[in-house]
Amino acid sequence: MGVAVTKHGELGVSPISSVANIISYKFTFLSLGMWLIIWNCVLILGQILILRKDFKLIQLLQIPLSFVFGYFTDFGMWCVSFIPANSYIIRLILVICGIIILGFGISLSVIANVIMNSGEAFVKAVSDKSKQNFSNVKIGFDVLCVILSIILSLLFFSGNIVGTREGTIISAFLTGIVVKFFTRILDKPFTTILQK
Repeated sequence: MGVAVTKHGELGVSPISSVANIISYKFTFLSLGMWLIIWNCVLILGQILILRKDFKLIQLLQIPLSFVFGYFTDFGMWCVSFIPANSYIIRLILVICGIIILGFGISLSVIANVIMNSGEAFVKAVSDKSKQNFSNVKIGFDVLCVILSIILSLLFFSGNIVGTREGTIISAFLTGIVVKFFTRILDKPFTTILQK
């Protein structure tokens, strides 16, 4: 839903989704949700390469989760398609709402520490291997995704930037901060519940 709300604002999508978004503009025979499934599977492969023997087989459950994520992104886009986004202010509000929804969901999956969306699991793999703070790695990864989406856009669309706008840049810098905020607030109470 966070991806869908952000995309509906037409100011770019969340950074992790930005690469799939650019590809969906170029290769329209698949929806954004379907390209997200493929992108998520690439990130799962990345985790396997980074973690090697530390990659737990249970994490392969990210594959069906990626399919659910892709299908629900398309469903979420249909749900929010009825919201009028005629003014720039409304579009900006949609981007901020999308960031909050996304950050909340990511923080819950990090706290649960079971099966995460492959984007966050990839960040966690890098974080664990490099012994760096998850939120800081998340911000760096988001910025990297934005740079990659801009490069792809320039290659695909004759030097034009398509689908990556200020909303994507805002998401790149704010999503990690929102994750850090929700994780700090929710970690202790949810960990207590999960340990019971």
